[in-house]
Amino acid sequence: MLNDAVAATAFRRLIAHLQHRTDVQNIDLMGTAGFCRNCLADWIAEADGNLGKEQAREIIHGMPFSEWKQRHQSEATPEQIAKMQESVAKNADNH
Repeated sequence: MLNDAVAATAFRRLIAHLQHRTDVQNIDLMGTAGFCRNCLADWIAEADGNLGKEQAREIIHGMPFSEWKQRHQSEATPEQIAKMQESVAKNADNH
């Protein structure tokens, strides 16, 4: 069983990794894994209960989401959108 301290350490490392890899688009994460930085932030907000989505996204992105989006997010291609939709459909009720 994964204890909370180990899970917290691994989760912080995941956040740092995602903040470092700004070249990886959220839509590509969605297309491959069925979740992205925003999903992760939403899960944090839901788990916390008092944290808003924008606050949680700032935690995950390391800056306000609007700033991250302006700096790092490119326009999604039709192919990326199609791949994301296919991948998200696999999530069913698990997301």
